[in-house]
Amino acid sequence: MISMNTRKKTSRKAGVALLVVLIIVMAITITALGFLSQSDVELACGQNMLLRTQMDYLAESGFEHARGLILNPQDVSGEYWTGSTGLQLAAGGDFYDVTVVRDASDRCNYMIDCDAYREEGTERVGLSRLRAELRLDPCIAYWAGVSTTIPSQMIIRGDVYCGGPLTNNGFIYGDVFAAGTISGVNITGRKNGSVASAPVAWPNLAVADFAPTYYVGSTPCSAQQIVDVNIPTPSSLPGVWYGTGNVNIPGNVTINGTLVVGGNLTVSGTNNVITAVKNFPALLVGGQVLMKDGSSLEVNGLAQIEQPIAVDPSPTITPRINVTGGLFIHNGGVTSPSITVSVTAAPAIASIEIWPTAGTPKRWGQAAGAFFKSIERIK
Repeated sequence: MISMNTRKKTSRKAGVALLVVLIIVMAITITALGFLSQSDVELACGQNMLLRTQMDYLAESGFEHARGLILNPQDVSGEYWTGSTGLQLAAGGDFYDVTVVRDASDRCNYMIDCDAYREEGTERVGLSRLRAELRLDPCIAYWAGVSTTIPSQMIIRGDVYCGGPLTNNGFIYGDVFAAGTISGVNITGRKNGSVASAPVAWPNLAVADFAPTYYVGSTPCSAQQIVDVNIPTPSSLPGVWYGTGNVNIPGNVTINGTLVVGGNLTVSGTNNVITAVKNFPALLVGGQVLMKDGSSLEVNGLAQIEQPIAVDPSPTITPRINVTGGLFIHNGGVTSPSITVSVTAAPAIASIEIWPTAGTPKRWGQAAGAFFKSIERIK
């Protein structure tokens, strides 16, 4: 027979063994729960990292969206694209908002903010906020189709192209591209000599594109003909105005549209302003521009001139030309030192989309490219 003491000892050993087993099971369970919890955390972290990466890429796509429309202002209704909200690359819950602000002191520089996010119900998750600075470059403000000397009283804010050797006596706040050599001082940007071709194409506008008829899409429009050589003064003329021969601007003339001159344009008075409408040039001259003593001309938009800009000999009051947009002269440049000229690149108002024939557009842009100077995260 098994004694009572033996039974008690056996019972104690079984109880201890059971307790050890329970402790081991508890330890294994706690360890397993710890691993499961850690795995859940790591999985959540991985999902968050994936979401953040996806939103970063979406925000960068918003930058490319803005870049394309800033380079092609013809495709937006305003002067330039200022952004939009609730944009998507594909159907689903991922959105991005874009805000574009142009630099007040440099019309070729833009600040872009992009918020990319995922919507789950009414809540936004995975928000990524990025900011970039976009630079249009190269952006030709002044074009001289043959060798030229820039006079001392000429200031150019933007890039320059010359179809031959270029000598600078003025001030160029930008890069210079020339088919020949480049000489002179006061050039803040890069000097690119002996280039094979211009960074941007010649606008190649013709009088026949506007006179006597032009189109907006497939809708025909009639240009207003200047019958007399002298534009009436004072006057405020909307739309497209053209003269088949020589035209004189005597002073106090405001044109809110386009002036097309088949021959030479003479500016003999002051307070003359030409402001282009969206996607149209401001001034097209088939001959030369002659600035009379003390005259002034302000152009807001693209000015395409076939022959050089000349000045009356020995003026008593220096003539003045201010161009905000682009000054493109095919067979020359500004030939006289006795004139004050200011040219500022403004691609948003110098870019062109016209219809010389019904339904067939002609497009041209002042900027050849764009790059992001910086991209940073907004906290």
